[in-house]
Amino acid sequence: MPNNTTGTRETDQGATKVRGSDFARLSRRIQDAGLMERTPVYFAVRLSLIALAFVGSWVAFFLIGNSWWQIVTAVAMAAVFGQVGLVSHELAHRQIFNGRRLSEAVGRVVGNLGIGLGYGWWQDKHTRHHANPNHEEHDPDVNPDLFVWSEDQARKARGIPAFLGRYQAFLFYPLLLLEGLNLHVGSVRALFKPSTKQRVLEGALLAGHFVLYLGAIIIVLDPLQAVAFIAVQQGLFGVYLGCIFAPNHKGMPTLKKGEKLDFLRKQVLTSRNVRGGGFTDLALGGLNYQIEHHLFPSMPSPHLAKAQPIVRDYCEEIGVSYHETGFVRSHVEAITHMHEAGAPLRARTPAG
Repeated sequence: MPNNTTGTRETDQGATKVRGSDFARLSRRIQDAGLMERTPVYFAVRLSLIALAFVGSWVAFFLIGNSWWQIVTAVAMAAVFGQVGLVSHELAHRQIFNGRRLSEAVGRVVGNLGIGLGYGWWQDKHTRHHANPNHEEHDPDVNPDLFVWSEDQARKARGIPAFLGRYQAFLFYPLLLLEGLNLHVGSVRALFKPSTKQRVLEGALLAGHFVLYLGAIIIVLDPLQAVAFIAVQQGLFGVYLGCIFAPNHKGMPTLKKGEKLDFLRKQVLTSRNVRGGGFTDLALGGLNYQIEHHLFPSMPSPHLAKAQPIVRDYCEEIGVSYHETGFVRSHVEAITHMHEAGAPLRARTPAG
């Protein structure tokens, strides 16, 4: 990968433009196209429909009552929770509102109370990811806490990552069934960290979610149905989120200590776009345009598709590799990379 540190310095929302840099020239084209403008009508409709789906799924839950048909409700609710999670993501990037306070206030209600996702904890984690995507030292999404993401990490792995890493390509999707639970646990654990902002408020909203969610299930369903409902709803919620986020960077180049790129190359070379039509855009919340999203995090999601040809043509113009593929192929590439990354662990002797 090219080593070019000239041109930009990072902020939470992307990069401060420097006259003459590659990113500055691209940014001017995006600005001239009006793609950073807010889309209030789009988000008013989108948020209203998701709110109706959220309320409607719970109404259906209470109307169906004590029945195994609730498994169907659990599947639908998993999809709705995933869409609510995407709204939290858009709020964190201030795609909906200009103001930080309003974005955070609504984000906490939507995330903490709505789906049990600690907004402050996730926002901090996701901001660090955006600043240094696929950097083995600075991106929390490639920490070897469960899986290994490079052969170097595999050689150093001990404990759980060493155990799972041997066959992580086969374990990845089954373990996504636990991702919903993992997000709840991470949200609660963050409440005990002094660095977490608004801990009392975040904790109260999280507690409200768990009381309402579990209380409704316990009141309506018998114990066996309740366990099945939670397993299906939370399990598929985790799988859905994993299928949204995993194709974005897994299998793309990783950066190691001492490796630096300018802002544009850092974001483009470590990201993957997923081709698809309107359904893909809806299901993935626009994150299938991952390259454009990483270059312009605060760009409203409906504008990402319009930005794609501008970004793709510009990358071709300046000789920067721009990678996009189909949905299935994106997962094949990610899983193939995971299998290759675990090779040093499979080569270890039993004693090693």
